[in-house]
Amino acid sequence: MSSPALALVTGAARGIGRAIAERLARDGLRVLACDIDADELAAQTRRGDGIRGVALDCCDRPAVAALLEREGPVSVVVNNAGVASEMIPALELSREAFQRMLAVNLRGTFVVAQEAARRMPAGGRIINIASRGYLGGAGAGHYVASKAGVVGLTRAMAVELRWRGINVNAVAPGMVDTRMLSGFTDAVRRSLERREPAGRAADPAAIANIVAFLASPDADQINGQVLLADAGKTLGAPPL
Repeated sequence: MSSPALALVTGAARGIGRAIAERLARDGLRVLACDIDADELAAQTRRGDGIRGVALDCCDRPAVAALLEREGPVSVVVNNAGVASEMIPALELSREAFQRMLAVNLRGTFVVAQEAARRMPAGGRIINIASRGYLGGAGAGHYVASKAGVVGLTRAMAVELRWRGINVNAVAPGMVDTRMLSGFTDAVRRSLERREPAGRAADPAAIANIVAFLASPDADQINGQVLLADAGKTLGAPPL
């Protein structure tokens, strides 16, 4: 009897990544939950739940390649690792802040996707976590640029890898209730939540459900797409 398919989820110590790892494990996959925060990862990973924690810097190509060589072919890759920052006007962005954002959010996604795809069997799935922010937004030029890059990378890889039977898609969440929101003051958070259709940030499990669908055989005909998961906020303001 063959063992269950293997999934790799980055940024899986908490938030959206942890919810994705737990959902894929419930769906019967063996899950490698990867995160640079080894302590938090160990605290969240329980024996026997189908999830194995692995400390990993997704920007460290030799470490990523070594992990994939050691573990064998990965059927599902979810690139969730990412960072956000305080709001900074584009004209005030430093070179260091801009490069750090791209290094994790874009280069890290590229490294893991590329190394995994080189070893991925037909029928594989690569799912990149972008953001509704890729459409644009004030005070977050570096974040917007990084997530727009993730969308572009998704579409480019989908075109190339479709001939090998590998689907590459992205999920672009709106506001989600994760630790990233802790960087905002209570007043700013309340202001942001009032703009959400539901009046609150989404539960990470809602994003995990979408990822689980894209990882399943039911999504075989979906490739190169960006699924906005923002409860319709992108449609515009509500009627007066």
